[in-house]
Amino acid sequence: MFQPWPLFVALRYVRSRRRNRFAGFVSLVSVLGITLGVAALVIVLAVMSGFEREVTRHVLGMSAHALLVPQDGALEVWPEVVTAARAVAGVQAVSPYVRGSGLLSRKSAVQGVVIEGIVPELETGTTAILDYLGAETLATLVPGQNRIVLGAELARALDVAIGDKLTLMVPDFDERGAARAPRYERLEVGGTFHIGMHQYDARLVLMPLADAQALFGLGQTVSGLRVRFTDTDAAPLAAHSLAQALGQGLGAIDWTQYHRNFFIALESQKRIMFVILVLIIAVAAFNIAANMIMLVTEKVRDIAILRTQGATQATIVMLFLLQGLLIGLLGAMLGGLFGAWGAYESTTVARFVESLLGVDLINADVYFIDYLPAELRLTDVLQVMASALALAVLATLYPAFRAASIDPARAVHQD
Repeated sequence: MFQPWPLFVALRYVRSRRRNRFAGFVSLVSVLGITLGVAALVIVLAVMSGFEREVTRHVLGMSAHALLVPQDGALEVWPEVVTAARAVAGVQAVSPYVRGSGLLSRKSAVQGVVIEGIVPELETGTTAILDYLGAETLATLVPGQNRIVLGAELARALDVAIGDKLTLMVPDFDERGAARAPRYERLEVGGTFHIGMHQYDARLVLMPLADAQALFGLGQTVSGLRVRFTDTDAAPLAAHSLAQALGQGLGAIDWTQYHRNFFIALESQKRIMFVILVLIIAVAAFNIAANMIMLVTEKVRDIAILRTQGATQATIVMLFLLQGLLIGLLGAMLGGLFGAWGAYESTTVARFVESLLGVDLINADVYFIDYLPAELRLTDVLQVMASALALAVLATLYPAFRAASIDPARAVHQD
């Protein structure tokens, strides 16, 4: 049974200055190893959680919870469908959109773009577009003005500013699907936006819905509807149920499907990184085992004296397990503190390294965002610290049982 004195002895062993300085050095390395492993793992998990949060936020910022898309690519009676969808419980807002592709050019610069026609007053209900563009920029999207709003990176690539003129070229097809001469349209830049995701900032062009319908020859039809639900988590199931209820040959694409492969890869990488970085803690645990074995060798007579005074084998095991636990606890706490600080300052550190080495650590073409986010989750920190403590205790098992198996009679009388 646990008694207070094993903890007292364990603390004495941890704090004592041993004659064997190498053993003390190994003990220090063990604590530092656990601290480094825990801190690195906390920072990595925080950054990956931050990536997941920011990508989700940006995806839901410029995209609705779900898209209702007709199978034939065009929805004719969309006003009636919008009215019917708004009457369904759980639906917060619905807005139509037109989507197409084309080429924007100015002088010798040419960029492929995705063109979206929207109704600004309806779009603000289904997406967070107002947060990124602002009311003043949205107000420039007036039908019949041939005015567009484009991403900041796209504007920089084309070297345009507000008020400049651009030429938009879109493909054209006849009734049989045969290609005809492309359409050209002169447009004016009404504003720019910065989302923080490359696919929007470098490719997206917004224009009024009526202008996009005329540009692509759609008449009064639209490409689909955006839907926002009151419950984000329930959106995937609600979207498919809504599409079936509305009919019109509609299919549903919910927000989890927009970048499904990316989210799956991110979750897989998070698990893999956890396993890899736990190996750093495992190396520190081996150091704890070596340190405890040297301690047992050094304290043979002390252990024998404790046994002769009535200490049981279970008490000796508990004594050394407590010492391993104390070392692990110290390393885990220090690692948790340094990891939390590193996660908080992750963006600052990344920018410093980029400026120092002249490299681009956060490429928006690859990672969707152009900064390093971090989200420190208490569950992740506790999971990492618990793993470190478990490995520290496991590493102490063999030395503890070896100490408990010492014969007190032989140990006391040995030279």
